[in-house]
Amino acid sequence: MNHILLRRFVLASVFVALAVALLPGCKPAEAPQAPPPATVTVSRPVQRDVVRWDQYSGYLSSPKTVIVSARVSGLIEQAPFQEGAIVQAGELLFKIDPRPFQADLDNKKAAVAQARATAVKAKADFGRSVELIKAQVIAPSDFDTTKASYGEAAASLDAAEAALETSRLNLEWTEVRAPISGRVSRMNVTVGNLVNGGSGQPTTLTTIVSIDPLYCYINVPESAALLYQELALRDEKGNVARANIACSVQLENEKNFPHQGAIDFVDNQVDVNTGTQQIRCVINNPTTILTPGLFALMRIPASGRYHALLIPDAAVNADQDERYLLIVGADNVVRQRPVKLGALFGNLRSITDGLKSGEKVIVNGMQFAQSGAKVIPHEVPVPTQSLDAMERDTATAPIAQAIPDMRTAAQSDSRSSSKVHQ
Repeated sequence: MNHILLRRFVLASVFVALAVALLPGCKPAEAPQAPPPATVTVSRPVQRDVVRWDQYSGYLSSPKTVIVSARVSGLIEQAPFQEGAIVQAGELLFKIDPRPFQADLDNKKAAVAQARATAVKAKADFGRSVELIKAQVIAPSDFDTTKASYGEAAASLDAAEAALETSRLNLEWTEVRAPISGRVSRMNVTVGNLVNGGSGQPTTLTTIVSIDPLYCYINVPESAALLYQELALRDEKGNVARANIACSVQLENEKNFPHQGAIDFVDNQVDVNTGTQQIRCVINNPTTILTPGLFALMRIPASGRYHALLIPDAAVNADQDERYLLIVGADNVVRQRPVKLGALFGNLRSITDGLKSGEKVIVNGMQFAQSGAKVIPHEVPVPTQSLDAMERDTATAPIAQAIPDMRTAAQSDSRSSSKVHQ
């Protein structure tokens, strides 16, 4: 009996254990919780009047370069200039020993005096012979002789005076003076050396380059050259040089294009090998900080002021050839919006089509936002420091007078001008 009771107790315990083990499986499974909406940063586009600029790399060149050579032969006595300094036109650079030329000048002066005395005597003899021939006192042959003597004496005086002038010039050329104002190079010949002058192979003493103003040469694409020509024609200037299109230049270690100028020359043909046309801008250089041969970045206005919608360039997404923005609507749902891009102003990109003022654009957290998904937007203003700096810089810069109107500028803004053309 006890054995039977024990067996029933064991079976009951197993049944209870099985019931307890199967009891949780009878409850309905709980549904997984949906993740909360992602938090993203949004900004509304900035509305600003802007000017679109084209930028090109170029190089500086001097309008005038003079090779200073000796005009007379002799010994260098002085070289009273500092190498690499700024010299003014007429400033003494070299002095050649003047004594041989002074002696020659004195000799020529004496020759002139002698020739003048002979000419005076011959003139007097000819005057008397005129009266005597009228009175038929002398023979015609004697009259002809005095007349010829007078002509010969006058010619000799002219030759002596010409020789005197040559000697005076030679003495003057012993002082080698700067023909232009500019920066002088090093001395090719130092004091104590003999130099050759004249029309043979004159000795090169130094070189001078003008530095104020300077030229900046650039090569622009054919499309840009046609645009600038169109601007000139709209202002009835005929060509780009006469349109006085403004330009500004900065060096490698500079910012905000501090050097102002204007286009004054466009080459007469397009290079068929590169498809570019050379343009020259003349830049004022009163501080002489600009040096011929330096590479520089030139900026040219490609439009007038026009109204633009600007957003951070980092907010623009790409899907193959399409550019789009992620817009957060009033229901906080993300929508993908194709847009057309304009020019770049600092780190802000202008949007010419596909965006309205007041719309919220995702500028940060785009990796957590998908089209059709709900998000939690955190709105911040668009940073405009780079745009403000550009506007401060261009506020005092001369803007080209031949510029398109606002409608044309807005349409042409779709042409990318943010690249630096090589």
